[in-house]
Amino acid sequence: MQVIAAMDIINGSCVRLRMGDYDQKRVYEVSPLEMAKRFADAGLERLHLVDLDGARAHHVVNLRIIEEIAQHTPLVIDVGGGLKSADDISAVFSAGAHMATLGTLAAKDRELTLELLQQWGPERLILGADCRGGNIAVSGWETTTDLSVDSFIVSYLEAGFTMVVSTEIERDGMLSGPALSLYRKLIEKAQQQGYPLHLIASGGIRNLKDLDELSSAGLSGAIIGKALYEGELTPIDVARWQQERS
Repeated sequence: MQVIAAMDIINGSCVRLRMGDYDQKRVYEVSPLEMAKRFADAGLERLHLVDLDGARAHHVVNLRIIEEIAQHTPLVIDVGGGLKSADDISAVFSAGAHMATLGTLAAKDRELTLELLQQWGPERLILGADCRGGNIAVSGWETTTDLSVDSFIVSYLEAGFTMVVSTEIERDGMLSGPALSLYRKLIEKAQQQGYPLHLIASGGIRNLKDLDELSSAGLSGAIIGKALYEGELTPIDVARWQQERS
């Protein structure tokens, strides 16, 4: 299981939200590039960067930050937030992102999402399946749809997606533990249907025990945010955890 550092950007700064609430944010003094360098220097290899300005603006905003991190670190970057068009996807890839996460777009425009999947392939596009109360949430988590998370994921696995990142929003930024029951259910459903699923956990991860449990449950990746920024875990802790299990 790969450990993935999280980075949420608002107004050019690293922030962490509580349950996706823009009014409950903490801004960190360190710049996004400096934070990315800390992750890379510790031995982490992957960064999940969310353009929260873009999520609200409905188009990518923080391309410059993506470019800086791509140019000055070896991190493999996947970007989410504000990816609402083919041009947005092309822009983040041109800026140096290796992968893009489609959440709101996948929920609102299946036709375009499948066209993009055909163009870029399942190695570069990740399905974003963040949920509140079991239903998919979109537009920076400000709107909850009537799409059930498990049916949403299965429909896109059937279409050819293989990588999925899912956050149970009630856990995001709360250090309350990951949504193990949700992830086990999603993995079981994919197995029953016979679809390959590389599921990435996000939200609530507090400690190395949480990583052990996610790995045992069959997760392919785990995104860690607040625990890294608040010092509950250090980048060296999680890099060592991954190295010991490689």
